[in-house]
Amino acid sequence: MRKLSVAGLALVLVGGLSAVVGLYLLGRPSAAAEPAGPAGGAGGRAGVAKFIDLGARSCIPCKMMAPMLDELKKEFPGRLDVTFVDVNERENLPVARQYGIQAIPTQIFLDAEGRELARHMGFITRYGILDKFRELGYAFAAEALKPAFSRLEPAKADERPKGAICFMCDGDLNPKTVVVVKSEKGDVRLCGPHCYFILYSCLTQDKAGFDGRASAIDWAGGKPAPMIAAIYLCGLDEKTGRPTIKAFAERGAAEAEQKVSGGSLVGYEVLKGKELAVRCGFCDRSVYPEDAAQVKIGGVHSYGCCSHCAMGVAARTGRDIEVRQPDRLTGEMVVVKTLGGYIVAVEPATAVAWFGKKKMPDGSFVSAGCFHQGFFASLDNLRKWCERNPTETGHMITIDQALGDKMKMSPEQVAKACKVGECAPK
Repeated sequence: MRKLSVAGLALVLVGGLSAVVGLYLLGRPSAAAEPAGPAGGAGGRAGVAKFIDLGARSCIPCKMMAPMLDELKKEFPGRLDVTFVDVNERENLPVARQYGIQAIPTQIFLDAEGRELARHMGFITRYGILDKFRELGYAFAAEALKPAFSRLEPAKADERPKGAICFMCDGDLNPKTVVVVKSEKGDVRLCGPHCYFILYSCLTQDKAGFDGRASAIDWAGGKPAPMIAAIYLCGLDEKTGRPTIKAFAERGAAEAEQKVSGGSLVGYEVLKGKELAVRCGFCDRSVYPEDAAQVKIGGVHSYGCCSHCAMGVAARTGRDIEVRQPDRLTGEMVVVKTLGGYIVAVEPATAVAWFGKKKMPDGSFVSAGCFHQGFFASLDNLRKWCERNPTETGHMITIDQALGDKMKMSPEQVAKACKVGECAPK
């Protein structure tokens, strides 16, 4: 477990040995190896689950967890037994000795007979506790974490022809801005230069010569021109500040359009440098700040290409972060703060996340990609957004789960996150 900060240290003698029980660890979640047993299979585990939080009333993360533990007691009577043990009190030293406590807070997950199933050191949230009990096969936890809203079949079929849909963002193709990449499996059509550079930044293959396989539609003539030879007129959208890009095969046509709409003329290499300058802090994808979530890691500022990748910055860096992401319906800012791999603050408190998913031919579901994820200030806003976007499929998840899904990724998975292994349509 990575130690990010130390809020206090106290030594006590347990069984004649010196054991550190006052070390307030605020780091990435750490769990002991679990014994073999059912984990969410048919029937799951029976009986009342037990949860013991060993800490101290003077411990900062323990204080933060106290209201949440009280809520769990009220929420699952007869299904979950929650106990807090202050290890600074002399009468509780045998309990600390029994569980071999090395740091506080430490949480012990037990079955109805008192057998230890798992443990965790450091701050943990309601979601983290329930998610662990769900993994251990307890039905009450699985039920509590079911999504409040799902739509796994579109309300309206997407009737657009495949050739009219951008390969990266699934948006409509504008005939005047299309970029086409030649591949062994056919043409890859993108809605514009920005989605081309998103694709470029996500490639896992050797990129040498890749630029030469792309062509951009000439804004003036409507015919394809090699991207590396084109001239680009770059401007800013008046309302959003988002960059605009028009490609031209001839400089004269670009200069004529510049007189009408303004902007600056640049060559391919300059455009490429600008497009690849700002990256997602999780998956390294090219982003526009106007489209991205803002991520603060200590005093360092970064971006997330979507709300979920923004949460993934905590998994990639092992640091506590603050994420600012507008509601996809209203634009209201949703602010999220993490501590030790868990959510400690969400504003507004009613905010939820949408996990966009798409159905594969074999009936399984996979992530629909970054363009289909988002935060919403309330479940009601999410429902309204789904009504306006009838082809979207997926389900609501809590923002805790959005972070939890990323924190469960292995270092190898994080390293490969959101990379495009092939650039041809299926």
